[in-house]
Amino acid sequence: MVKAEVSSILQTRLRDPLIGFVTVTEVEISPDLRHAKVFVSVLGDAEARKGTMEALGRAQSYVRTEVAHVLKLRAAPEIVFVYDASVERGARVFELLAEIENERKKSESGSGDKGDE
Repeated sequence: MVKAEVSSILQTRLRDPLIGFVTVTEVEISPDLRHAKVFVSVLGDAEARKGTMEALGRAQSYVRTEVAHVLKLRAAPEIVFVYDASVERGARVFELLAEIENERKKSESGSGDKGDE
């Protein structure tokens, strides 16, 4: 529920122009519900990521208050935003796999032509 609510807050209620396209990928909450790590991926280059993470840092108390209010929590969890590079790593793996597949197809077509001679 925290993940869905934080996503909603980031997409609909924050008005900071420095916050780019952000996706909440995971939320880890301590057993006592006092601390929440919100992992986010950010679309864009390094400068856009840096600006977005700084803006999210400034918005932590607002997000904390909104989450506690909407979810009717007795104590608002301390929220920390953490950049999640797993989406980028996954995209890079797919890119490398596509390159390997293209190289395999090139080598198969090249060896097939020589066998016909």
